[in-house]
Amino acid sequence: MDDIERHLSGGNMAPVIRVGDTVRRVTGRWTPAVHRLLGALADADVEGVPRVLGRDAQGREILTYLEGEMLSDATPGVRWAGDVLDAAGRLLRQLHDAGAVLVAQESLVWRSPRREPAEVICHNDFATYNLVARDGGLVGVIDFDFASPGPRLWDLAYLAYRLVPFAEDAVGADGLDTDRRLAQLFDAYGMQFTEAEILDVMAQRLDDLAAFTRDRADETGRADFLEHAAMYERDAAALRLRC
Repeated sequence: MDDIERHLSGGNMAPVIRVGDTVRRVTGRWTPAVHRLLGALADADVEGVPRVLGRDAQGREILTYLEGEMLSDATPGVRWAGDVLDAAGRLLRQLHDAGAVLVAQESLVWRSPRREPAEVICHNDFATYNLVARDGGLVGVIDFDFASPGPRLWDLAYLAYRLVPFAEDAVGADGLDTDRRLAQLFDAYGMQFTEAEILDVMAQRLDDLAAFTRDRADETGRADFLEHAAMYERDAAALRLRC
């Protein structure tokens, strides 16, 4: 049995360790709620999400490992492929529909705040750096630690920001038709919103993310967090000019 521990990329909040075909992560007060969510997704036969296997001798959660690379590390031809955009929209809709049964369970403790109208359990970080690609296609999503009840559009807007994309740091996205890709994402998700609605929520989402990232910069002293926060603020301002 492979019991060698290997640090995985990412894990800005806490180390992510691979042991064989499993992932080990430290737990928190939110972990039982996240495990309930992952259990609901498993019960609904949602593919491409980690399954909960328990805890190890160190008290870390044990999750199945999803083989592949982060979509953010994939070539531009894969990252911006229309099929990948479609698959991401469909997967997000599956997560939302399957996890919605937990919205009313107020005893669950989540790491992120509840946002109204609480329609579904939002992933809250459904983006290229948490989406897993393999063989040129999208195969799953990881890192549900910041999940919490919220509006569908809160998640969908951030996915659009990263994958349509509207983000300043989107590499290799020059020339993409954002209007067409936004409409394509709506179709893949299976619900229609106006462009004004999603741009407004996207800007709010970036305001929230900028404040969170500045707090992380204060806690860690990392200058790169300040650079990220400044980008989110610029992008939010640009989006409001489009509304």
